[in-house]
Amino acid sequence: MNTFTNGNNMASQRSLLRALGWTNSEMKKPIVGIVSAQSDIIPGHMYLDKVARAAAEGVIAAGGKPVIVPCIGVCDGIAMGHRGMRYSLPSREVIADSVEILATAHAFDGIILVGNCDKIIPGMLMGAVRVNKPALFVSGGPMLAGHKDKKKLSLSSMFEAVGAYTSGKIDEKELERFECTACPTCGSCSGMFTANSMNCLLEALGMALPGNGTVPMVYSARLMLAKEAGEAVMGLIEKNVCPRDILTPTAVRNAERVDMAIGASSNSVLHLLALASELGFTKEQISVDTMNEISKSTPNLCRLAPAGDHYIEELNEAGGISAVIRTLIDADLFDGSALTCTLETQDERTKYVRVTDEEIIRPITSPYSSYGGLAILKGNLAKEGSVVKKSAVDPKMYHHIGPARVFDSEEEAMQAISTNQINKGDVVVIRYEGPKGGPGMREMLSPTSSIVGAGLGDTVALITDGRFSGATRGAAIGHVCPEAAAGGVIGVVEEGDTIEIDIEKGEINLRVPDEVIAERLKHFVPKEKPVEGYLKRYRALVTSASDGAVFKKF
Repeated sequence: MNTFTNGNNMASQRSLLRALGWTNSEMKKPIVGIVSAQSDIIPGHMYLDKVARAAAEGVIAAGGKPVIVPCIGVCDGIAMGHRGMRYSLPSREVIADSVEILATAHAFDGIILVGNCDKIIPGMLMGAVRVNKPALFVSGGPMLAGHKDKKKLSLSSMFEAVGAYTSGKIDEKELERFECTACPTCGSCSGMFTANSMNCLLEALGMALPGNGTVPMVYSARLMLAKEAGEAVMGLIEKNVCPRDILTPTAVRNAERVDMAIGASSNSVLHLLALASELGFTKEQISVDTMNEISKSTPNLCRLAPAGDHYIEELNEAGGISAVIRTLIDADLFDGSALTCTLETQDERTKYVRVTDEEIIRPITSPYSSYGGLAILKGNLAKEGSVVKKSAVDPKMYHHIGPARVFDSEEEAMQAISTNQINKGDVVVIRYEGPKGGPGMREMLSPTSSIVGAGLGDTVALITDGRFSGATRGAAIGHVCPEAAAGGVIGVVEEGDTIEIDIEKGEINLRVPDEVIAERLKHFVPKEKPVEGYLKRYRALVTSASDGAVFKKF
């Protein structure tokens, strides 16, 4: 029972609860903190207040006392393409700190985490692990797909339309038509982008109820799910089942397996590594190498936008993540004994789930590909690894050799792309955008979308020590480690150098003699961008993307 509602020595604390209007009976109930990231600037968070209230109703129905507390959030889409994007990934650490502070300072008996987009979900997850009190998630859910000329659209369609407009392929009026139809409802953006990827992976991790990642925000079923989450957290409190009981190495490997099967965002690699770091797992347990091994043995069952023409709402109708998990369990590719927040094993709670549309969720025997949706590439250009969303790459670009076009920032690259200075066959290199170099590891959705929009998506590759939005498609290789700011080889690539990318072999190399690279590194002094405030602190504390870009542990 809560530490500050019992005993005469806590009378002063109880007087403050009475100031909030609490009754004697409420003070005797388990207190459940509902951490809500609702805001009026993020479409995926617009209705989180309603989701949080529904979760509170579930807590009350199951005999608890809910309290709703706030959490910050950044909309990556709105922050994209300007200095605001430098704060997106760094916000994950602030969110984790906030959950830790709120839950510990107020001695909550349990926690429900209500978020929806990009860094908010992994940040909340990291905070929940630190607090390690009974906890689960209920997300806000995805938005519905847009519709234009009988075709479905998403945010990635919008960014690519901007690229088409810049290259003169469409006019301003057509661009406006895209703008007004791409995002028709509130919710997290409708493809298998980072927000939806992480909300789906919460189910695979066992930290959310079935449907968490796929039930659209505008469906009443989302409110029902929130109420059920409120009831479920009370069961966790009763049995004292905490995040570290659920988030075992097996659970994280299960999530990696689903990650590869559904072709999730490349950012999921960053966040799962950060989670593994928070849990104290070794590299032998979870690393980019273990992820690559899982990818090689996991068939890609789903091709959702931007990799394909299907959307999250269709995945929901086809059986959702539970159907994906069931398919993997039946193929001995997923450990069904893993515990979930409903106090059932994954096997128990998916026992009667079946795929209802095999075009959306392919059978194991006829997948889109025999390997996972993500791939880790290594070589002299990325000794610690890099990440590509293989399922979203044109097969013609699986092996590519071309001249480097080198830029020291996203802005420099965008200037060249928008003025038609990028040619077929080029390898665009954007550096000093990593965790330290940015600082903040910005997403490169604008450059990749502009390349695709200009009709160069099947002839031009892009590599960066920054990262990509889950909405990115094409031969976009991110998270190149070590980054330029840390003395990585990407920092000494010169204009016109030949770069070879072989996605099938998992290799990325600068085709320059080793002795030449060594001589360049000998004289290399990384650039340092002038920053102040939080970004300056972030740069000093953040680790490599190969470790999840988490803060150093002291």
